[in-house]
Amino acid sequence: MKDIFSNLNEYEHMCNDKSLVINGDSLKVLKQIKDKSIDLIFADPPYGIGKDFGNGSDYFEDREDYFKWAKEWIDECMRILKPNGTMYFMSSTQYMPILDIYVDEKYYVINRIIWTYDSSGVQSKKKYGSLYEPIIMITHNSKSKYTFNYEDIMVEAKTGSQRKLIDYRKTPPQPYNTKKVPGNVWEFPRVRYKMEEYENHPTQKPEALLERIILASSNENDIVLDPFSGSFTTSAVAVKLNRRAIGIEENYDYFKIGIRRTGIANFYKGEILKKDKSRKTKNKSKESHKNDELYTNQIELNIGG
Repeated sequence: MKDIFSNLNEYEHMCNDKSLVINGDSLKVLKQIKDKSIDLIFADPPYGIGKDFGNGSDYFEDREDYFKWAKEWIDECMRILKPNGTMYFMSSTQYMPILDIYVDEKYYVINRIIWTYDSSGVQSKKKYGSLYEPIIMITHNSKSKYTFNYEDIMVEAKTGSQRKLIDYRKTPPQPYNTKKVPGNVWEFPRVRYKMEEYENHPTQKPEALLERIILASSNENDIVLDPFSGSFTTSAVAVKLNRRAIGIEENYDYFKIGIRRTGIANFYKGEILKKDKSRKTKNKSKESHKNDELYTNQIELNIGG
């Protein structure tokens, strides 16, 4: 896969025959990739809302600065996407409408998808809580023969098939199908601290979500690119599904997660790479609050005594 780069030597990277992990600024690395060389792109960029990723990558001067940057990486991704390739990208609920208009005018929008999930966190008391994130699926134009393996992503039909009803609209009448193609509202739980797939990253996406995207929009041995890899879920799932994966990540600690998680190596520069199960949040767990309360009560007893 290194052969699709004009110059990769200036960036720290590790690879095997299935995965290439690169440590560097996403936009700069994208500019090194040759035209029309990627089959599928999944992009989960910084949302421009000031979230701390450990490297300041989500800070922008203002909205105009963010949109200028976003449009630049979108165009770079579309430059390197094959004529019949597909890109999925995410953004915040407040900024996606503007990016939607941009790609709708310049490219071809296949689907607008809603990823919905539950929330165990504290919700606002002044407005409705946010329980979804938008995803847009695009290709170059309406004539693109993009991949869509619908048979690989079928889900259970929860209507007439469960009640064993007969569809009399067909000739001859037949039972309702037990499987169907998913709609554009996807319900997958967010990755929680105690889940097996959890990595030490604040916005980790679930493997099940990436599995659906990769199965639907790529074939075995295709090249799948994630320019904002974070915890490298995209690359890890792509490798499991026998695709070739390229992941770009600016944060050095996350880069090392990618080396381990995609099966390249379990050590790097003398460091053993192990999964870090610590929380990537300043919020305390219920157990921590209990321990704090017990400690406070003990202090009060000691003072009282």
